[in-house]
Amino acid sequence: MKIAIIGTGNLGKSIANGLIINNAITTLYLTKRNLDELSEFNGYKNVSLSSDNIEAVKNSDILILAVQPAHLENILVSIKPFLNENHVIISTITGFSISKIENIIGEDNFIIRAMPNTAIAVGKSMTCLCSNAKGENRIKVAISIFNRLGNSIVIPEGQMQAATVVCASGIAFWMRLIRATTQAAIQLGFDAKEAQELAMYTSEGAANLLITNGNHPEEEIDKVTTPMGCTIEGLNEMEHKGLSSSLIQGMVASFKKINTIKKEQI
Repeated sequence: MKIAIIGTGNLGKSIANGLIINNAITTLYLTKRNLDELSEFNGYKNVSLSSDNIEAVKNSDILILAVQPAHLENILVSIKPFLNENHVIISTITGFSISKIENIIGEDNFIIRAMPNTAIAVGKSMTCLCSNAKGENRIKVAISIFNRLGNSIVIPEGQMQAATVVCASGIAFWMRLIRATTQAAIQLGFDAKEAQELAMYTSEGAANLLITNGNHPEEEIDKVTTPMGCTIEGLNEMEHKGLSSSLIQGMVASFKKINTIKKEQI
């Protein structure tokens, strides 16, 4: 696949790393104003660095837009004359609707919105996808890309804001939970390195149990808890202190904030 990432910031770099590691490219263009910030990609075969978005568009079929929301409209206007019937436009920009993209470059383009997270850099992203009517004919292309970089699902565009909270912001939420587990392990006698390993791989194991077995979390919890045991004692204490409610309230607060930001951008 001939892919260009327009605006290779933190997310763009994560996507690029994932594409390179998983051999998901024929050619890859990475664009950014300051190319010094892309020096880590120097020397990769079939990877070109450029500050010229038009050059990248002309030499690619799949355009992944990963710029700041404030810059997207100007970039779309600048590349519009160079778009052809083969281009698939994949936008990762939060709060920038498909209809707004269509108003700038026209409905007669394959337009897809993608909401990955930074775990895409290690091939473990949970990516949500949606498209315009024409883009439905190329949604399998996006699924193919993002499934090589983790997992993906197609959702209605109206759920993309919620997906941002659950999947993109969710990385930070899970990092905080892993950090808290690490801190507890240190208090229980492990050194910092050991504590983080215990936290990381236990959380990975928990997720993989659900992925592999397809069970509800409570089914797996039941396998660990015993009457009057230490696990149920810990779980109940956490719930008394508001573990589940705090997490839910935090995610709802994040969702409210992202919708406030969206209204301000309209």
